[in-house]
Amino acid sequence: QVQLAESGGGSVQPGGSLRLSCVVSGVSYNFDYMGWFRQAPGKEREVVAVIYTHSANTHYGHSVKGRFTISQDNAKNTVDLEMNTLEPEDTGMYYCAAGDPPMGTPFEPLSTRGYKYWGPGTQVTVSS
Repeated sequence: QVQLAESGGGSVQPGGSLRLSCVVSGVSYNFDYMGWFRQAPGKEREVVAVIYTHSANTHYGHSVKGRFTISQDNAKNTVDLEMNTLEPEDTGMYYCAAGDPPMGTPFEPLSTRGYKYWGPGTQVTVSS
């Protein structure tokens, strides 16, 4: 079975940095795209960053562009999210997700609807 596991979350002061990691297991191939999403209490889940595994092209949410960097290691089947100059508005549960349209998932990499598998999440809290 496919499993995604996030790590690296924690509590940090504004302006600080964190590096999240996502490990994919249960498959010997790479998904078409991988994404990081976040969700604050009472809010909808929103896209943070997406990377397309074949081309390495990326997409970032407007509020994190220039501060966050998504990267991949296709050989290890891992995806990282480096977060710099963190702000209180970045607080939330961060989820790693894998999209795989050939197996029935719609091609919507910027939406939660485009992902078939999700990790349990890791909490990021930014406060003074």
